[in-house]
Amino acid sequence: MELWIKKIESASTLEELESLRVDTLGKKGVLTVEFAKMKDIPAEDKKSFAENLNKQKEQVTKALDSKKIELEAIALDKKLQNEKIDVTRFNNEITSGATHPVAETMNKIITYFQNLNFAVEEGPLVEDDFHNFQALNLPEYHPARDMADTFYNKDYTLLRTHTSPVQIRTMLSQKAPIRMIAPGTVFRRDFDITHTPMFHQIEGLVVDCADKISFANLKHVMVEFLQHIFGEVEVRFRPSYFPFTEPSAEVDISCVFCKGNGCRVCSQTGWLEVLGCGVVDQNVFDAVGYKDKSGYAFGLGVERFAMLIHSIGDLRSLFESDTRLLGQFK
Repeated sequence: MELWIKKIESASTLEELESLRVDTLGKKGVLTVEFAKMKDIPAEDKKSFAENLNKQKEQVTKALDSKKIELEAIALDKKLQNEKIDVTRFNNEITSGATHPVAETMNKIITYFQNLNFAVEEGPLVEDDFHNFQALNLPEYHPARDMADTFYNKDYTLLRTHTSPVQIRTMLSQKAPIRMIAPGTVFRRDFDITHTPMFHQIEGLVVDCADKISFANLKHVMVEFLQHIFGEVEVRFRPSYFPFTEPSAEVDISCVFCKGNGCRVCSQTGWLEVLGCGVVDQNVFDAVGYKDKSGYAFGLGVERFAMLIHSIGDLRSLFESDTRLLGQFK
């Protein structure tokens, strides 16, 4: 067996080693043939003959196993050498991520009102009719319900059309005074260059004793806020109608693109509508059980603000995940 062991130790590949294993331990291998001679060996010599063969088999097996480990390590090292990559050859520019313009705008607005001591409140995306409509002075068959095409569920729940239900839930769970904003996702059945079925709103509510809150308070807060966001712009209030506030107003700023001179974006008017606001209607306070209270509320679309801040022409592009657009907001 010494000759076979030397052959095994000098094997250079796993294939050659496997061939030697077959030649020694296979069905027709030299040791297998020797073991087959046992039947012809005299009884008194079988023990010593078998012991000698087993010793040789053990030596061959040990040599095969040892050589296999050695050749496998060599084969692995060769494979790794062939597949290695020199990373220093690549010099691609490493780009960093950025906050999405909608999230960036929302965070900026939230931070502003938190600095004014407004609490940030949240509510469920799936609402019931009471919180989304009735408590906000929108009873069944009220024509103003058509202002928001609603996604209804089979169990008569709905996807909230605004974040105003959070104001109702806050008033039902807390006592005045209240200073809060409600940022979040809302849903309406609308889709064009300025509307999407899902978008984001931030609504605010301030409630205190009847003699402490007025439209003048609201006006001051809105002017300061809009000039903080858009810079030195003019602000005007136009009478409007919202079921949950009375009096109500829509708020415009001088066009940030043409500086009020008139352009395509502002339809040559020099003004851009940015939010709605008003003094809370008494019917809303009645729905939540508030007595002798006054307050004001306001609401804005975050995407609308993001489009104006970053000069984005199509609202839908904010949701298309196009890195060519998003990469501009680093």
